[in-house]
Amino acid sequence: MADLIKKDVKYLNKDFAQFRQNLINFAKNYFPNTYQDFNESSPGMMFMEMSSYVGDVLSYYTDNSFKESLLSTAEESSNVLALSQLFGYKPRLNAPATCMLDIFQLVPAKGTGENASPDMEYALTIASGMEVSTDDGIIFHTEEALDFSQDPEITVYEIDVSGNVARYLLKKQVKVISGTIKSIDFSFTDPKPYDKIILPDSNVIDIISCTDSAGNTWYETDYLAQDTIFEDIANIPFNDPDLAQYRSTVPYILKLKRTARRFTSRLRDDSRVELLFGSGVSSDADEEIIPNPKNVGHGLEYLRRTTTDNVDPTNFLYTSTYGIAPSNTTLTIRYSYGGGIEENVGINSISSISSITYLNETGLVDLTTSKDSVAVINNEPAIGARARQDLDSIRQNAMAAFAAQNRAITREDYIARVYSMPSRFGTIAKAYVIGDSQINTEDKTYPAETISNPYALNLYVLAQNADNNFTDTNQAILENLRTYLSQYRMLTDALNIKSAFIINLGINFEVIPVPNVNSNEVVLRCIDRLKTLLSNDRMQINGPLNISSIISDLDSLEGVQSVPTFEFYNLHNASRGYSGNEYDVKSAIKNNILYPSLDPSIFEIKYPNADIKGKVVKP
Repeated sequence: MADLIKKDVKYLNKDFAQFRQNLINFAKNYFPNTYQDFNESSPGMMFMEMSSYVGDVLSYYTDNSFKESLLSTAEESSNVLALSQLFGYKPRLNAPATCMLDIFQLVPAKGTGENASPDMEYALTIASGMEVSTDDGIIFHTEEALDFSQDPEITVYEIDVSGNVARYLLKKQVKVISGTIKSIDFSFTDPKPYDKIILPDSNVIDIISCTDSAGNTWYETDYLAQDTIFEDIANIPFNDPDLAQYRSTVPYILKLKRTARRFTSRLRDDSRVELLFGSGVSSDADEEIIPNPKNVGHGLEYLRRTTTDNVDPTNFLYTSTYGIAPSNTTLTIRYSYGGGIEENVGINSISSISSITYLNETGLVDLTTSKDSVAVINNEPAIGARARQDLDSIRQNAMAAFAAQNRAITREDYIARVYSMPSRFGTIAKAYVIGDSQINTEDKTYPAETISNPYALNLYVLAQNADNNFTDTNQAILENLRTYLSQYRMLTDALNIKSAFIINLGINFEVIPVPNVNSNEVVLRCIDRLKTLLSNDRMQINGPLNISSIISDLDSLEGVQSVPTFEFYNLHNASRGYSGNEYDVKSAIKNNILYPSLDPSIFEIKYPNADIKGKVVKP
């Protein structure tokens, strides 16, 4: 036995040739008198080469198995899909096309002459799921309800023989997504932990809804242990009397709802989607199943209980901790399928209504006429559809999703989450995150020093009104934002949501034009350029303004010889619509850069037609 242990065995052989040569060397070293015939046709070499063949095959599959276990090197589609979903990414092989759809309806007028106005009692409310199509049969559908009574674009459509307005045309826009909607039923009898169903179509884009025969809604979650979901409710006085006043800008209120009826989806290797349900199969209350003084330890009455034993983990498999399993019911799954380059249709291609549901009461006499007047058209092309997503794209998306971890950690994470809140819950125009600070209570001097608070962040936000001007966010948007961010923020982070300060500016500048050009055109060209450079879309909270860069940009305009004078000044008269915030602009300019205040603020040219003034001077 001692001799066997001392023998030199090589463990670095990787291929057939290495295995073969090492076996020959091993035989020569340790069996020189037993076997000496190393001819290619000898029986001994046959066994050595067969052993080398087996070793080569095992080595290959060991390497291949390890390679396929890593997302970055896996090549088989089943492994890439499985690892991607393990990393928390849900791939969808097909992508739909999207665009904004113009929807029109006619309403009768009420009143005459100057008192004429559209009768908004006839304004329709269209449920989500409306289907529209092109002449080629490509179907699009809406995912949000549309209410014509909320801020429609109104134009006169018809004037009667007396010269009075007879009917008005209302216009709204809604986002549509390509894909055919399909419903399918699945029947369940006895409850089964982690029951599964498979959708029959292989190009599923989205699962729209899941309801059982009792009318209960089942919700899709990222994982079965996630027991809360986002739910939107109409922002009407019945649901929230306080926030209903902001309905025009915030049509829905975002709420968190806890539910045991949930499922998660998984893309299989055959490109079909599998739905996985929870494990709760017991009719007893969870409080009777989870560990308690009667079943702690093993929880078996005929065995001796010991409090030092681990809690039996199977207790949780019968509760609704991972959701409940459907039983004695029928689930109706509505989903959309499709996708492909052909769904990227052009302008004015979507013009037919295939299916539409109205949510209005039927008490009005002429409501049918209003319904018959509904028409649709797309004034922009539908884009975004693509062919089947390749494995490299899935791999890269999965690694990106794993790095993001679907939670807000960094400053950029919070800003991205703010901007990603669905628009039906209100829109945040600008966001800025900074660490919180507190007054040092031990400092008795005045003013007392401030110290950083590592457990809190300050989120400064602003909205925009109908004129695209900055304004404080209303309470409805703030409430929705608070609810939305609560699902992503770190447990140890406190988040203070505040409004940033708005500093209104005006501009005075002088320009020397090139000889023999129209001076008025040069000034107007400079004003138009300043409107673009200083538009609200380009402004950022706590963003400085580089005056030298602005002057250089004006110098490059056609007809401009130089800009000898350029200055910002503060406008703060609240009675004229400005914010009322006073700011010492001259003291804030350093090295020809205008800096904002220490308190997070944003610059704004509120009335560019009046607040930007330029004149021509002679050289």
